[in-house]
Amino acid sequence: MSHDHSHSHKHGHSGHSHPHIDPDAGDARVAAAVAVNLLLTVAQIIGGVVSGSMALIADAIHNLSDAVSLIIAFAARKIARKPRDGDMTFGYGRAEIVAAMVNYTTLIVIAVYLLAEGVARFFNPPEVEGWIVVWIAAIALVIDLITAALTYAMSKESLNIRAAFLHNLADAGSSVAVIVAGGLILLYDWRLADPIITVAISLYILWHAFVEIRPVVRILMLGAPSGARAEDVRAAIEGISGVVGAHHVHVWQIDEQRTSVEAHVVIETDPAPILSAIKSMLADQFAIAHSTLEVEKPGQGCAGVASESGGEIGHPA
Repeated sequence: MSHDHSHSHKHGHSGHSHPHIDPDAGDARVAAAVAVNLLLTVAQIIGGVVSGSMALIADAIHNLSDAVSLIIAFAARKIARKPRDGDMTFGYGRAEIVAAMVNYTTLIVIAVYLLAEGVARFFNPPEVEGWIVVWIAAIALVIDLITAALTYAMSKESLNIRAAFLHNLADAGSSVAVIVAGGLILLYDWRLADPIITVAISLYILWHAFVEIRPVVRILMLGAPSGARAEDVRAAIEGISGVVGAHHVHVWQIDEQRTSVEAHVVIETDPAPILSAIKSMLADQFAIAHSTLEVEKPGQGCAGVASESGGEIGHPA
């Protein structure tokens, strides 16, 4: 039985940086966002202690959660750029996926807490401690908007930064809720405004978090990217001239930029030009630049078993 292992190490992107953002410039933006949130947190805690305002201290904790989510994102960006080694043979790119998972999970917990708080307030509408609470929320909203501006462009290219960005967006939403609800209560004594807006914001955050966490879970679960299902990849490989069949086809994302495929390919003739054609097709049709292909002859090895079972996909070799 003849086996040939063919590897391609050419990747679509260099390292783990994003095509439109220089890594160092991106790090500087995230670091600036962390600094802004930490400074505001310290200022609010000092102000809360001096003035005796629990509202100010509570808002400081909100901003601290933003800073922590950004610190997690920042650390993951740094780790992701480490070169691969004997322990991490695919490199450290998934550090950003893990960070996104952590941030989305905490975001869901925060949203559920907000939802519970909002429902509880329907039965016990809150008092508002004067306009000071509204002004505090307005200051926090300005900081949230500055943070959003620093990370918005990057959030479109990175699941990791997007998770931190949505943390910030959730905090901005909470600030808007406090401003609008506080104003309505103080001006019109409409106390139901607070729970209604709180529940609406929490449901909005939950919806976003559940939508955005799906691609993160997909990568961690070794799922194929949306444009490269295993069935389609196998059919395309079998469409290459000289290929008798393909089985044990596995497609997964190494990280956001890199997709990998492994497959057993049944070939009767010289495999070299056929393997080259398969690799070109994978790159052109599916944007897959990392592949491991094992050659089998018809009726030998698991090629005979695969032909009897219809060329199954996804079973371990």
